[in-house]
Amino acid sequence: MDKLENIFELQEQLNKRIGVDMSDMTDEDRAKWILNYVRAMQQELAELTDSVPWKWWAKYQDFDKQNAKVEIVDLFHFLISLAQVMGMNANDIHEAYLKKNKVNHDRQESGYSQKDENDSRHI
Repeated sequence: MDKLENIFELQEQLNKRIGVDMSDMTDEDRAKWILNYVRAMQQELAELTDSVPWKWWAKYQDFDKQNAKVEIVDLFHFLISLAQVMGMNANDIHEAYLKKNKVNHDRQESGYSQKDENDSRHI
């Protein structure tokens, strides 16, 4: 088992332990959990923001690198859960990432001077 597959398996176990079983969700359940995880990720992003000295007017702030790493891992927990709500597994994420990465490189090659929503529809 590769590392990403292992993370997906561990996250599924954790989700089930806290009462979130994604095996038989309705679309209504999925919508609810997408919003739950997006809100949780927004909070984790705020906590990550607070780990860096973003108040340019304040001199008391320090860059809390250790906490920033923890917040990134927290984000990853919720991001994996979000993928699982959508029925995605580690392989699905890997495949989609490779395709989207190519789109992003193609955009850079072309100068990305025009937005084209269709260039990602195949993902």
